[in-house]
Amino acid sequence: MLEFVTFSLLNSLVYGMLLFLLSSGLTLIFSMMGVLNFAHASFYMIGAYVAYQVSTWVGFWPALLIAPGIVGIIGALVERYGLRKVHQYGQLAELLFTFGLAFIIEELVIMIWGRVGVDYKIPSSLEFTLFDLFDTSFPAYKAFMLVISVSIFLVLYYVLVRTRVGLIIQAALSHPEMVGALGHDVPKMFMLVFGGGSALAGVAGVIGGNALITEPAMAAQLGTIVFVVIVVGGMGSLTGALVASLLISFLQTFAIGFDYSLYDLVNAMDTWPFLSEAAGPWNDLLHVKVAQTGPVLPYLLLVLVLVVRPKGLMGVRET
Repeated sequence: MLEFVTFSLLNSLVYGMLLFLLSSGLTLIFSMMGVLNFAHASFYMIGAYVAYQVSTWVGFWPALLIAPGIVGIIGALVERYGLRKVHQYGQLAELLFTFGLAFIIEELVIMIWGRVGVDYKIPSSLEFTLFDLFDTSFPAYKAFMLVISVSIFLVLYYVLVRTRVGLIIQAALSHPEMVGALGHDVPKMFMLVFGGGSALAGVAGVIGGNALITEPAMAAQLGTIVFVVIVVGGMGSLTGALVASLLISFLQTFAIGFDYSLYDLVNAMDTWPFLSEAAGPWNDLLHVKVAQTGPVLPYLLLVLVLVVRPKGLMGVRET
Protein backbone atom coordinates (compact mmCIF):
# COMPACT_ATOMS: atom_id res chain seq x y z
CA MET A 1 0.00 0.00 0.00
CA LEU A 2 2.85 2.39 0.84
CA GLU A 3 4.46 1.60 -2.51
CA PHE A 4 1.21 2.37 -4.35
CA VAL A 5 0.68 5.67 -2.53
CA THR A 6 4.29 6.82 -3.00
CA PHE A 7 4.50 6.16 -6.73
CA SER A 8 0.95 7.38 -7.36
CA LEU A 9 1.89 10.68 -5.71
CA LEU A 10 5.05 10.98 -7.81
CA ASN A 11 3.25 10.12 -11.06
CA SER A 12 0.44 12.52 -10.14
CA LEU A 13 2.92 15.34 -9.65
CA VAL A 14 4.58 14.66 -13.01
CA TYR A 15 1.31 14.46 -14.95
CA GLY A 16 -0.26 17.33 -13.00
CA MET A 17 2.62 19.70 -13.73
CA LEU A 18 2.50 18.71 -17.41
CA LEU A 19 -1.19 19.66 -17.42
CA PHE A 20 -0.28 22.93 -15.72
CA LEU A 21 2.23 23.79 -18.45
CA LEU A 22 -0.57 23.42 -20.97
CA SER A 23 -3.31 25.13 -18.98
CA SER A 24 -1.16 28.03 -17.74
CA GLY A 25 -0.63 29.32 -21.27
CA LEU A 26 -4.33 29.04 -22.05
CA THR A 27 -5.17 30.77 -18.76
CA LEU A 28 -2.88 33.71 -19.55
CA ILE A 29 -4.35 34.05 -23.04
CA PHE A 30 -7.92 34.01 -21.74
CA SER A 31 -7.13 36.40 -18.90
CA MET A 32 -5.63 39.04 -21.17
CA MET A 33 -7.58 38.60 -24.39
CA GLY A 34 -10.81 36.89 -23.35
CA VAL A 35 -10.16 34.24 -26.02
CA LEU A 36 -10.82 30.56 -25.37
CA ASN A 37 -8.23 29.16 -27.74
CA PHE A 38 -9.54 25.80 -28.98
CA ALA A 39 -6.28 25.29 -30.86
CA HIS A 40 -4.13 25.55 -27.73
CA ALA A 41 -3.55 21.79 -27.46
CA SER A 42 -2.54 21.85 -31.13
CA PHE A 43 0.47 23.98 -30.19
CA TYR A 44 1.35 21.24 -27.71
CA MET A 45 1.28 18.80 -30.62
CA ILE A 46 3.39 21.10 -32.79
CA GLY A 47 5.95 21.32 -29.98
CA ALA A 48 6.24 17.53 -29.83
CA TYR A 49 6.56 17.09 -33.59
CA VAL A 50 9.04 19.95 -34.05
CA ALA A 51 11.11 18.62 -31.12
CA TYR A 52 11.11 15.17 -32.74
CA GLN A 53 12.25 16.60 -36.07
CA VAL A 54 14.91 18.86 -34.57
CA SER A 55 16.17 16.07 -32.30
CA THR A 56 16.81 13.87 -35.36
CA TRP A 57 19.13 16.59 -36.67
CA VAL A 58 20.88 18.05 -33.62
CA GLY A 59 19.69 16.03 -30.62
CA PHE A 60 17.19 16.44 -27.81
CA TRP A 61 18.85 19.20 -25.80
CA PRO A 62 18.95 21.81 -28.58
CA ALA A 63 15.37 20.77 -29.46
CA LEU A 64 14.31 21.57 -25.89
CA LEU A 65 15.14 25.23 -26.62
CA ILE A 66 14.45 25.46 -30.34
CA ALA A 67 11.00 23.82 -30.49
CA PRO A 68 9.24 26.06 -27.90
CA GLY A 69 10.76 29.09 -29.63
CA ILE A 70 9.36 28.01 -32.99
CA VAL A 71 5.94 27.28 -31.45
CA GLY A 72 5.97 30.68 -29.72
CA ILE A 73 6.72 32.43 -33.02
CA ILE A 74 3.91 30.52 -34.75
CA GLY A 75 1.54 31.51 -31.94
CA ALA A 76 2.55 35.17 -32.19
CA LEU A 77 1.97 35.13 -35.96
CA VAL A 78 -1.43 33.49 -35.48
CA GLU A 79 -2.44 36.29 -33.11
CA ARG A 80 -1.02 39.08 -35.26
CA TYR A 81 -2.38 37.99 -38.64
CA GLY A 82 -5.35 35.87 -37.59
CA LEU A 83 -7.01 36.57 -34.26
CA ARG A 84 -6.40 40.31 -34.47
CA LYS A 85 -8.22 40.40 -37.80
CA VAL A 86 -11.32 38.58 -36.52
CA HIS A 87 -11.38 40.29 -33.11
CA GLN A 88 -13.62 43.06 -34.44
CA TYR A 89 -16.34 40.49 -35.19
CA GLY A 90 -16.66 39.34 -31.58
CA GLN A 91 -15.91 36.29 -29.45
CA LEU A 92 -17.92 33.87 -31.60
CA ALA A 93 -15.69 34.65 -34.58
CA GLU A 94 -12.59 34.13 -32.42
CA LEU A 95 -13.87 30.78 -31.18
CA LEU A 96 -14.67 29.63 -34.71
CA PHE A 97 -11.26 30.79 -35.90
CA THR A 98 -9.36 28.81 -33.24
CA PHE A 99 -11.68 25.81 -33.71
CA GLY A 100 -10.91 25.74 -37.43
CA LEU A 101 -7.22 26.34 -36.78
CA ALA A 102 -7.06 23.15 -34.68
CA PHE A 103 -8.29 21.09 -37.66
CA ILE A 104 -5.88 22.83 -40.04
CA ILE A 105 -2.90 22.13 -37.76
CA GLU A 106 -3.89 18.47 -37.39
CA GLU A 107 -4.17 18.03 -41.16
CA LEU A 108 -0.82 19.76 -41.73
CA VAL A 109 0.80 17.43 -39.20
CA ILE A 110 -0.67 14.42 -41.01
CA MET A 111 0.55 15.76 -44.37
CA ILE A 112 4.11 16.23 -43.08
CA TRP A 113 4.61 13.32 -40.68
CA GLY A 114 1.79 10.92 -41.55
CA ARG A 115 -1.05 9.39 -39.56
CA VAL A 116 1.14 6.96 -37.63
CA GLY A 117 2.94 8.14 -34.49
CA VAL A 118 6.61 9.06 -34.86
CA ASP A 119 9.47 7.47 -32.95
CA TYR A 120 10.20 10.38 -30.61
CA LYS A 121 12.42 8.81 -27.98
CA ILE A 122 13.55 9.79 -24.51
CA PRO A 123 17.18 11.00 -24.68
CA SER A 124 19.68 8.28 -23.82
CA SER A 125 21.32 10.52 -21.22
CA LEU A 126 18.09 10.40 -19.18
CA GLU A 127 17.09 6.83 -19.93
CA PHE A 128 17.97 5.29 -16.59
CA THR A 129 16.38 4.55 -13.22
CA LEU A 130 16.65 7.37 -10.72
CA PHE A 131 15.86 5.19 -7.70
CA ASP A 132 14.23 1.94 -6.69
CA LEU A 133 11.68 1.76 -3.91
CA PHE A 134 10.17 -1.55 -2.85
CA ASP A 135 9.83 -3.45 -6.15
CA THR A 136 9.22 -0.41 -8.37
CA SER A 137 11.65 1.91 -10.13
CA PHE A 138 11.21 5.61 -10.84
CA PRO A 139 12.61 6.78 -14.22
CA ALA A 140 15.00 9.71 -14.28
CA TYR A 141 13.09 11.26 -17.19
CA LYS A 142 9.96 11.67 -15.07
CA ALA A 143 12.04 13.54 -12.50
CA PHE A 144 13.40 15.69 -15.34
CA MET A 145 9.85 16.48 -16.48
CA LEU A 146 8.93 17.48 -12.93
CA VAL A 147 11.99 19.71 -12.54
CA ILE A 148 11.34 21.49 -15.84
CA SER A 149 7.64 22.02 -15.04
CA VAL A 150 8.26 23.34 -11.52
CA SER A 151 11.08 25.59 -12.75
CA ILE A 152 8.85 27.14 -15.41
CA PHE A 153 6.10 27.68 -12.83
CA LEU A 154 8.53 29.50 -10.51
CA VAL A 155 9.90 31.63 -13.35
CA LEU A 156 6.40 32.44 -14.58
CA TYR A 157 5.26 33.39 -11.10
CA TYR A 158 8.34 35.58 -10.57
CA VAL A 159 7.91 37.36 -13.92
CA LEU A 160 4.22 38.09 -13.31
CA VAL A 161 4.58 39.18 -9.69
CA ARG A 162 8.07 40.62 -9.29
CA THR A 163 9.01 42.28 -12.59
CA ARG A 164 7.88 45.46 -14.31
CA VAL A 165 6.83 43.51 -17.40
CA GLY A 166 4.69 41.25 -15.24
CA LEU A 167 3.04 44.20 -13.54
CA ILE A 168 2.20 45.75 -16.92
CA ILE A 169 0.75 42.44 -18.12
CA GLN A 170 -1.37 42.09 -14.97
CA ALA A 171 -2.60 45.65 -15.39
CA ALA A 172 -3.49 44.95 -19.01
CA LEU A 173 -5.57 41.96 -17.91
CA SER A 174 -8.17 44.15 -16.24
CA HIS A 175 -7.53 47.69 -17.56
CA PRO A 176 -6.16 47.51 -21.13
CA GLU A 177 -7.45 50.99 -22.02
CA MET A 178 -5.61 52.57 -19.09
CA VAL A 179 -2.41 50.71 -19.92
CA GLY A 180 -2.69 51.92 -23.50
CA ALA A 181 -3.26 55.49 -22.30
CA LEU A 182 0.01 55.27 -20.34
CA GLY A 183 1.89 54.70 -23.58
CA HIS A 184 2.20 50.91 -23.67
CA ASP A 185 1.56 49.02 -26.90
CA VAL A 186 -1.32 46.78 -25.77
CA PRO A 187 -1.76 44.96 -29.13
CA LYS A 188 1.93 44.07 -29.06
CA MET A 189 1.52 42.79 -25.52
CA PHE A 190 -1.40 40.64 -26.68
CA MET A 191 0.81 39.17 -29.39
CA LEU A 192 3.64 38.46 -26.93
CA VAL A 193 1.31 36.86 -24.39
CA PHE A 194 -0.33 34.68 -27.05
CA GLY A 195 3.11 33.67 -28.31
CA GLY A 196 4.32 33.03 -24.76
CA GLY A 197 1.27 30.93 -23.94
CA SER A 198 1.82 28.93 -27.12
CA ALA A 199 5.49 28.46 -26.21
CA LEU A 200 4.45 27.02 -22.82
CA ALA A 201 2.28 24.49 -24.66
CA GLY A 202 5.30 23.80 -26.89
CA VAL A 203 7.46 23.03 -23.85
CA ALA A 204 4.80 20.58 -22.64
CA GLY A 205 4.94 18.93 -26.05
CA VAL A 206 8.73 18.67 -26.03
CA ILE A 207 8.96 16.98 -22.61
CA GLY A 208 5.64 15.11 -22.81
CA GLY A 209 5.63 13.90 -26.41
CA ASN A 210 8.32 11.27 -25.87
CA ALA A 211 7.05 10.22 -22.44
CA LEU A 212 3.51 9.69 -23.75
CA ILE A 213 3.15 9.32 -27.51
CA THR A 214 3.59 11.70 -30.43
CA GLU A 215 0.74 11.19 -32.90
CA PRO A 216 -1.88 13.34 -34.67
CA ALA A 217 -4.52 12.49 -32.03
CA MET A 218 -2.42 13.73 -29.10
CA ALA A 219 -3.98 17.21 -29.18
CA ALA A 220 -7.51 15.83 -28.94
CA GLN A 221 -6.53 13.51 -26.08
CA LEU A 222 -5.30 16.30 -23.80
CA GLY A 223 -7.26 19.21 -25.24
CA THR A 224 -10.51 18.49 -23.44
CA ILE A 225 -8.72 17.87 -20.12
CA VAL A 226 -7.02 21.27 -20.40
CA PHE A 227 -10.38 23.03 -20.68
CA VAL A 228 -11.64 21.07 -17.68
CA VAL A 229 -8.59 22.28 -15.76
CA ILE A 230 -9.10 25.98 -16.46
CA VAL A 231 -12.85 25.82 -15.73
CA VAL A 232 -12.38 23.87 -12.48
CA GLY A 233 -9.50 26.09 -11.38
CA GLY A 234 -11.30 29.27 -12.39
CA MET A 235 -11.17 31.12 -15.67
CA GLY A 236 -8.25 33.51 -15.57
CA SER A 237 -6.64 32.18 -12.38
CA LEU A 238 -3.07 30.90 -12.75
CA THR A 239 -3.08 29.55 -9.18
CA GLY A 240 -6.41 27.88 -9.87
CA ALA A 241 -4.92 26.22 -12.95
CA LEU A 242 -2.12 24.78 -10.81
CA VAL A 243 -4.49 23.51 -8.12
CA ALA A 244 -6.93 22.02 -10.65
CA SER A 245 -4.11 20.36 -12.64
CA LEU A 246 -2.79 18.60 -9.55
CA LEU A 247 -6.28 17.72 -8.30
CA ILE A 248 -7.35 16.16 -11.60
CA SER A 249 -4.05 14.35 -11.91
CA PHE A 250 -4.39 12.90 -8.40
CA LEU A 251 -7.97 11.77 -9.12
CA GLN A 252 -7.06 9.96 -12.32
CA THR A 253 -3.80 8.45 -11.11
CA PHE A 254 -5.14 7.09 -7.84
CA ALA A 255 -8.38 5.85 -9.44
CA ILE A 256 -6.44 3.66 -11.87
CA GLY A 257 -4.89 1.77 -8.97
CA PHE A 258 -8.19 0.79 -7.31
CA ASP A 259 -9.59 -2.38 -8.86
CA TYR A 260 -12.69 -2.39 -6.67
CA SER A 261 -16.38 -1.81 -7.29
CA LEU A 262 -19.40 -0.87 -5.20
CA TYR A 263 -20.39 -4.53 -5.34
CA ASP A 264 -17.12 -5.48 -3.60
CA LEU A 265 -17.78 -2.87 -0.91
CA VAL A 266 -21.32 -4.15 -0.31
CA ASN A 267 -20.09 -7.73 0.01
CA ALA A 268 -17.27 -6.72 2.36
CA MET A 269 -19.65 -4.82 4.64
CA ASP A 270 -22.32 -7.55 4.41
CA THR A 271 -25.04 -4.89 4.39
CA TRP A 272 -27.87 -3.97 2.03
CA PRO A 273 -28.17 -7.54 0.64
CA PHE A 274 -30.82 -6.38 -1.83
CA LEU A 275 -28.12 -4.41 -3.65
CA SER A 276 -25.99 -7.48 -4.25
CA GLU A 277 -29.03 -9.18 -5.76
CA ALA A 278 -29.94 -6.29 -8.04
CA ALA A 279 -30.49 -7.10 -11.67
CA GLY A 280 -30.33 -5.26 -14.95
CA PRO A 281 -28.54 -1.90 -15.28
CA TRP A 282 -28.23 -1.56 -11.49
CA ASN A 283 -26.22 -4.76 -11.38
CA ASP A 284 -23.94 -3.48 -14.14
CA LEU A 285 -23.45 -0.22 -12.26
CA LEU A 286 -22.54 -2.06 -9.06
CA HIS A 287 -19.80 -3.98 -10.88
CA VAL A 288 -18.10 -0.93 -12.44
CA LYS A 289 -14.54 -0.78 -11.11
CA VAL A 290 -13.09 2.47 -9.76
CA ALA A 291 -10.25 2.10 -12.27
CA GLN A 292 -12.79 2.18 -15.11
CA THR A 293 -14.12 5.54 -13.95
CA GLY A 294 -10.68 7.23 -14.13
CA PRO A 295 -11.20 8.90 -17.54
CA VAL A 296 -14.66 10.16 -16.46
CA LEU A 297 -13.68 11.62 -13.07
CA PRO A 298 -12.39 15.00 -14.40
CA TYR A 299 -15.72 15.62 -16.11
CA LEU A 300 -17.69 14.60 -13.02
CA LEU A 301 -15.55 17.05 -11.05
CA LEU A 302 -16.28 19.71 -13.68
CA VAL A 303 -20.04 19.22 -13.29
CA LEU A 304 -19.76 19.31 -9.48
CA VAL A 305 -17.72 22.53 -9.51
CA LEU A 306 -20.07 24.23 -11.97
CA VAL A 307 -23.03 23.36 -9.75
CA VAL A 308 -21.41 24.38 -6.44
CA ARG A 309 -19.08 27.18 -7.56
CA PRO A 310 -19.64 28.31 -11.18
CA LYS A 311 -16.61 30.63 -11.12
CA GLY A 312 -14.30 27.71 -10.36
CA LEU A 313 -12.18 27.02 -7.30
CA MET A 314 -10.24 30.28 -7.58
CA GLY A 315 -12.06 32.06 -10.37
CA VAL A 316 -11.57 35.76 -10.88
CA ARG A 317 -13.61 36.12 -14.05
CA GLU A 318 -17.12 35.13 -15.05
CA THR A 319 -17.26 32.17 -17.43
